Amino acid sequence: MNRLDYDLCSIQEARILIENGRDAQRMLASFSQDRLDDIVAAMAEAVYPHAKELALLSAEETGFGRWEDKYIKDIFASRYVCRHMKGMKAVGIIAEDAEKKTLDIGIPVGVITALPPCTSPVSTTVYNALIAIKSGNAIIFSPHPRAQKVIGRTLDILIDAGIKAGMPECAVEYLRTVTLSGTKEMIYHKDTSLILITSVPRLLPLVHASGKPAIYGGPGNGPAFIEKTADVKKAVRDIVFSRTFDNGIISAAEQSIVAEECIAEDVRQELKHQGAYFLNEEETETIGKALFHHDGSINLQYVGRPAAEIASMNGIAVPAGTTVLISEQKYADLCNPYAREKLCPVLAFYVERDWRNACEKCIELLCNKGLGNMLVIHSQNEEVIREFALKKPVSRVLVNTPATVGGMGATTNLFPAFTLGLGAAGGTITSDNVSPMNLINIRKVGYGVRNLGELVQDITGTGQMQQRTNPAQIMDRMRNEQEKAAVSGLIEEIVSELKKQGIYGGDR
Repeated sequence: MNRLDYDLCSIQEARILIENGRDAQRMLASFSQDRLDDIVAAMAEAVYPHAKELALLSAEETGFGRWEDKYIKDIFASRYVCRHMKGMKAVGIIAEDAEKKTLDIGIPVGVITALPPCTSPVSTTVYNALIAIKSGNAIIFSPHPRAQKVIGRTLDILIDAGIKAGMPECAVEYLRTVTLSGTKEMIYHKDTSLILITSVPRLLPLVHASGKPAIYGGPGNGPAFIEKTADVKKAVRDIVFSRTFDNGIISAAEQSIVAEECIAEDVRQELKHQGAYFLNEEETETIGKALFHHDGSINLQYVGRPAAEIASMNGIAVPAGTTVLISEQKYADLCNPYAREKLCPVLAFYVERDWRNACEKCIELLCNKGLGNMLVIHSQNEEVIREFALKKPVSRVLVNTPATVGGMGATTNLFPAFTLGLGAAGGTITSDNVSPMNLINIRKVGYGVRNLGELVQDITGTGQMQQRTNPAQIMDRMRNEQEKAAVSGLIEEIVSELKKQGIYGGDR
């Protein structure tokens, strides 16, 4: 009997992909920004007509979310991201200061290993590929097993268009034999320069253990605070839209509502008007137990399901047109399922006496595995908005906008992105909406503009700027003995360091 070891096949394939990517990237590194932009434009233009087909395939293969909303995300990734990057300089000379005589040169990091999610497989894959090529990098994908077919189809379209536009073969590729062993080989390979991981938390320990630089767009547990000056009707409309978009599978979506006590009843009534169903105590317990397994892991059976379907699956009758399920809560500890990230249209509802108490409640919620992602505030009080922005452990504070589309840059002027950095609080190297600028190193060029004597005079503020030939002459010209003693140590330290580095060899 012939037997095939898929793990070994996957490992070998991973090595070949990364090494071919390394060779392709060396060619890409010689391309001008204009040439890279032409390839990016061709790839984006090629995938755009397939957006609906890919959205349908994504919903069918993963079983998550609504294809109509995935269609919107796919269009956003292919058209809007490409358009937004037009004119952006990521390679070559990207900045010059003629007055200070400095240059910034963008250098691609090399080969990127990308780990896209099953929740937004097409849009994330398209966006990752475009920003990688824009910045002169090769990018190799390990598709999520639950979205392997649609990610492969998406990449086939992008690769074909890229090569026709002049992209080196193997600059964009993907693992066909997907196993954990093969993915690990890609992550650990010596030629992998950076790991780009979006909403695949189970792979995060592997990524961290590799010691490689990583950009992680991970889970969110972002609350939405409705302050007393807010336009309640608009705030509720934004939250319901955001929480139901793609049936709530986007990590950026609001997970809880925190309302100021004086307007809490108005918020409740508006939520009901917009289709929210408030669970009673028994229903709250039933849904809470259903959303997570006993070990605390999320129950995939409910991920990306409509609110009415979730209720029906648990024997709860809700009115036709129910948009979200809401449970009123008081506590935000990790044992409370409603105080965690829920990848479906279910919300917790908290009431706090004033904005200061609401501020503390939001921090409690964010500490439940939501550090570094985002928070939303609905308010017209600029002072309160700024207090929230200053004190929250998040990378993004959104104001008077839906979290889902605001976070990705659709309704805000943030960079349009599907990988939202969590910063140090979330265990990653950037807090940005990840752009091509996060995929480059910046080489600094500085021209000499002063000599050592001028530096010392600038530090000490003595006399007019004069040419100095060596430290001894500087000391001789200082008349004040006290000043001489204070500066002599500094000069000796500078000269000693220059000698160690072979820069200072005597009179200059």
